[in-house]
Amino acid sequence: MIYEKILIEPVLSEKANQLREEGKYVFKVDPAATKIQIKEAVRRLFNVHPISCTVMVMGGKPKRQRNKEGYTSTWKKAIVRLPKNEKIALFEGV
Repeated sequence: MIYEKILIEPVLSEKANQLREEGKYVFKVDPAATKIQIKEAVRRLFNVHPISCTVMVMGGKPKRQRNKEGYTSTWKKAIVRLPKNEKIALFEGV
């Protein structure tokens, strides 16, 4: 799998910002990606050494638009933990 396609986008939310202070970074990832592939993609793309990776599937939420009912898409989220002395420059605004 291509590393650029494993990590779709970073998740920027209040909870993700709190986790970032603890050295944990949150990404939206490809649904077919495994923990090992996600860790390797973070290591290669950002030149850091991930310690662990937690993966969860976020289910779609019910939504309505006028009279139509439906659901948002299901997506996969990964929380990657780094050592205390390493940071990802993309999140730090450098």
